[in-house]
Amino acid sequence: MSTTSDTQHDPRVALVTGASGGIGAASVERLAADGLAVAVHYAGNRDRAEQLVGTVRDRGGTALAVGADVADETEVAAMFDEVERELGGVDVVVHSAGSMRLSRVVDLDLDEFDRMHRTNLRGTFVVAREAARRVRRGGAVIAFSSSVVKLALPTYGAYAATKGGVDALVMVLARELRGRDITVNAVAPGPTATPLFLEGKPQEVVDRLAAQPPLERLGEPADIAEAVAFLAGPARWVNGQVLYVNGGIA
Repeated sequence: MSTTSDTQHDPRVALVTGASGGIGAASVERLAADGLAVAVHYAGNRDRAEQLVGTVRDRGGTALAVGADVADETEVAAMFDEVERELGGVDVVVHSAGSMRLSRVVDLDLDEFDRMHRTNLRGTFVVAREAARRVRRGGAVIAFSSSVVKLALPTYGAYAATKGGVDALVMVLARELRGRDITVNAVAPGPTATPLFLEGKPQEVVDRLAAQPPLERLGEPADIAEAVAFLAGPARWVNGQVLYVNGGIA
């Protein structure tokens, strides 16, 4: 059997979805700092993706902006084609693209639920399926779950339901890739200071959530990117797991 060192490519190539801001952007910067060439995915904001590509290149790294609707299998396949053509292959896929709308279950507009489901669960499935076809031996697939799956916070029911599906997918796909030397895991952040989390929340709510972890602060995107880098590189014996990265909130 080949060892991990036998199957490394130079440079390794990472594709990061939802990479134009927040945790995705922090993950791009961290992986690039670790020496990976990075494909920076965007759905609607090409300018921010291109700015991030410029930042990586200014620091001596290799980066490429790629666009796709993560829930559209044709667009996702074309995105992987472009990454393979321009960067030589795919070793790491980080799927951080996501959507969150908060509401009590009894009040939620089902159109809102469908939109979250399309991005968070179908999108994860489509990207993971393509990753399973493309990622080279010795690689890693990293999806994004959420700590709210086990925290069971009111108004997060629909969002947590989509992320619970991600947990199940990761565990199954890890087993289906037996013999490929590819790890499949999910990162489950807690409250993290991103626009997605902060939008629409009164300051008192933010302060209350920030006080809950023993470390008494919100996570920062860079905190989550540390876990992504761990799973993308040295964590070859971590597989089929959901890694909670939440400062000890639960």
